Amino acid sequence: MEERWEHHTRGPLLTLAVAFGVAYAVPIVAPGADRWVHSACTAVEWVVWGAFAVDYLVRLVLAPARWHFVRRHPLDLLAVLLPLVQPLRLLRVVATLLLVGRRARMAPQVTLTTYVAGAVVGLMMFGSLAVLHVERDAPEGNIRTLGDAVWWSFTTMTTVGYGDHAPTTGLGRFLAVGLMLSGIALLGVVTANIAAWFISRFERDDAQERRQTALLEALTEEVRQLRAEVGRLSEHAVLPEGTAAPAGDRSPA
Repeated sequence: MEERWEHHTRGPLLTLAVAFGVAYAVPIVAPGADRWVHSACTAVEWVVWGAFAVDYLVRLVLAPARWHFVRRHPLDLLAVLLPLVQPLRLLRVVATLLLVGRRARMAPQVTLTTYVAGAVVGLMMFGSLAVLHVERDAPEGNIRTLGDAVWWSFTTMTTVGYGDHAPTTGLGRFLAVGLMLSGIALLGVVTANIAAWFISRFERDDAQERRQTALLEALTEEVRQLRAEVGRLSEHAVLPEGTAAPAGDRSPA
């Protein structure tokens, strides 16, 4: 039952996650929008979080061993409880990223490359929006536009760090640490994936070469056995009557 529920809800929850991303981005990209737009975006964020919370509760009820389910999914529980501790939009971002990331990893049709690419884009987008939100009005901040925020996120995730843009607030620096660690982790996954691909390719080529060598050896052995069999048949062949035996086969009288 739990697997069936996860299979049927995976698509709708990922769609809701996209809606969350839009609702989170609009008030930051367009801070001068009407008040009702900001209220609607906040409502969408809470609805998406509520949907993931309901999904967690349903899976908890359907689980055969509920305490084992809680111990096996600590990040899910943390993501559901985070927005309740303090109603900050940033906590809802972290919670949604945790839940979406887990559901994406559970999807068998999502390949590792697709997941890594989606994680990079998602982290860069949310990191840019979050740092812009906390740094735009900082007195000494130098990240004032979305372009500055995206450039900062990209250089931070790749651990290049040109230093032309840097957060000045405590929360902004906390975001920078998270992006740096995420960037290192993602680069490690990409490197490991490429290395595994090359290793598997070499192993396939080596296995194919070994199979060909084994076939040639078997064929050589079969030809050798056939020659030996032909030789034995020639030695025991009955000569026609009246045909003289070879000179080497004549015995002295």
